[in-house]
Amino acid sequence: MAVSDYLKQLRDILKEKLQRDDISIIVIGSTMKISKSGQTIMTLQDKGQIVELNFQGKKYTYDKWYTKPPHLAQTILNVFQYQNL
Repeated sequence: MAVSDYLKQLRDILKEKLQRDDISIIVIGSTMKISKSGQTIMTLQDKGQIVELNFQGKKYTYDKWYTKPPHLAQTILNVFQYQNL
């Protein structure tokens, strides 16, 4: 399965901002996992026209037409800052 270009762009932006040893970002196909200290804390899936984000048992859906990778990256960074992750 080909790696999602959207998630690849998102990963590159986040890796630049989250340069901590305990944070890892892995993209496999249409799925991206963000882990801290080996535990997955956020999962994103590229589902064609939308991106689905799962965080703390809740599912959020973003339209890729309106939510470009830099915008979603900022949202994720805000969550990390607010949650002290």
